[in-house]
Amino acid sequence: MWLNTTTSLFLLTGFPGMEKAHHWISIPLLVVYVSILLGNGTLLFLIRDDHSLHEPMYYFLAMLAATDLGVTLTTMPTVLGLLWLNHREIGHQACFFQAYFIHTLSIVESGVLLAMAYDRFIAIRNPLRYTSILTNTKVMKIGMGVLTRAGLSIMPIIIRLHWFPYCRSHVLSHAFCLHQDVIKLACADITFNRLYPVVVVFAMVLLDFLIIFFSYFLILKTVMGIVSGEERAKALNTCVSHICCILVFYVTVVGLTFIHRFGKHAPRVVHITMSYVYFLFPPFMNPVIYSIKTKQIQSGIIRLFSLPYSRA
Repeated sequence: MWLNTTTSLFLLTGFPGMEKAHHWISIPLLVVYVSILLGNGTLLFLIRDDHSLHEPMYYFLAMLAATDLGVTLTTMPTVLGLLWLNHREIGHQACFFQAYFIHTLSIVESGVLLAMAYDRFIAIRNPLRYTSILTNTKVMKIGMGVLTRAGLSIMPIIIRLHWFPYCRSHVLSHAFCLHQDVIKLACADITFNRLYPVVVVFAMVLLDFLIIFFSYFLILKTVMGIVSGEERAKALNTCVSHICCILVFYVTVVGLTFIHRFGKHAPRVVHITMSYVYFLFPPFMNPVIYSIKTKQIQSGIIRLFSLPYSRA
């Protein structure tokens, strides 16, 4: 039976037991959201505007920034709407749409980090052929491949959400829609929707991590073969920002998985807080990491903010 999504609603949840403090909780969240928008927006503007940053490494960084912006803009409206206005209702269609983008962009982020590892691998293993191997066309194809892989892999479970009847409580456990939350409310056989995401995580996110790990093993092997200590340090330094972003992303993934798997008796607010950490910490930290560790980005930011004063 096809569900009539025009009349059915889910109810979002903020921080249970802390409803009176929602306005105060919204302040740090708003600061984080604005910081994410400004940080990643600045990166995208610099990479588009500065011709010295028109290189494969920065194109992949732009993909990462765009992904982080996408995650933020997908969750921000319902989170702030609930905390500011106590607007809890969300239609099924809008909920499924939001869940699709949240889960798709999570897979995209993993894929972009893998593409960035490939970029560093080529840059260090074949520096003389770097630009000829990673042409603009190839970078674009990699980006489209990452996006297509994520979009198609998430689609089957989201499409099935439209078919389920929802006869239980319509209260979700977060201020945004997640697939694992929605299927708990379905009165139907959800075996496929329970097993398929596990396969996707193992086949994509875990596989991405293993390939990234192997790439850095080969990178380290190449770097150790460089005679000059200064050149070794220079080569490794180009990877530091990417390694930090990998750690930020996968540590939050492991943390969230650990809480859901072993923290069943932990207060609900712990689970909810960890979900915010998962969705907000990487997008917040990635621009900070690249701004601190990448001289070209630093120089671009200095030029950007010194421009109004030079005109004056």
